[in-house]
Amino acid sequence: MMTTSNTHPLHRALYRILRPLARLLLRNGIPFGEFSDLVKRAYVEAALEDFGDGRKKPTDSRAAVMTGLTRKEVKRHREILTGEGTGTARTGHANRASRVVSGWVHDAAFQNRNGEPALLDFDGPLSFSELVKRYSGDMPPRAVFDELVRVGIVGVDDATGKLVLKQRAYVPAGDSEEMLQIFGEDVSDLIATVDHNLVSGESGSQPLFQRTLTYNNVPPEIIDRWRKHAAAQSQALLVQLDQWLGPHDRDIAGASGHSQSGEPVRTGISIFYFEDPVQPGSSGEPSE
Repeated sequence: MMTTSNTHPLHRALYRILRPLARLLLRNGIPFGEFSDLVKRAYVEAALEDFGDGRKKPTDSRAAVMTGLTRKEVKRHREILTGEGTGTARTGHANRASRVVSGWVHDAAFQNRNGEPALLDFDGPLSFSELVKRYSGDMPPRAVFDELVRVGIVGVDDATGKLVLKQRAYVPAGDSEEMLQIFGEDVSDLIATVDHNLVSGESGSQPLFQRTLTYNNVPPEIIDRWRKHAAAQSQALLVQLDQWLGPHDRDIAGASGHSQSGEPVRTGISIFYFEDPVQPGSSGEPSE
């Protein structure tokens, strides 16, 4: 049994990460055994992929020593990872509905003369269906339309009957498959950034931007105003950054864009809002 005072700082940080994660897992019916198995698989992949000596990957035996798992467990998870063919590698695949929205915002073919997202017919040349075909592959336009209407991104203009883009970002609601995908991407991106910054001094690389604004003695009566203000300011910043970066994306720039040579880079900015009641005398960490 360990008390907070003699627990490694990383243990305390991990507990703060795992506590809300445990709530999400329980709400979605994921038992501990299933989570434990996934953790083992992540350990195996990290040992095999991230800790080679530059010449060859670690053996199962070395991975077992590094992870504390048996060689049998390492072998089993390695074979599962090989069978999946993807592991945790970043594929660069964005949510298809999000790609449609981004194309509507940035592709000049779907803009009006002021450079804003145009009102679109559902079918025909330079229509919503054409937009979906260009940016969402083989997804049926009706299915994409229904989803964007469901989350309030697309509406129908009363005067013309054409489709109008009401918001410039697609964010699914609830514990849907799409929202859980975003959860995995956002949290892994944050942890990867923190990990990079922790070792950047030793590796000689430049730290990545990472900032947080936090106050812990805010009166509850201003929270509603603060929540709305923070959302509005954050959305405005993301729109500004999207206007700069979006046209450089090869899918949007097309043949007229930058050189197609070199491996593509996945990059972006993530903003999230948080609030929780301060519990007097509670550190949010395990006490024993």
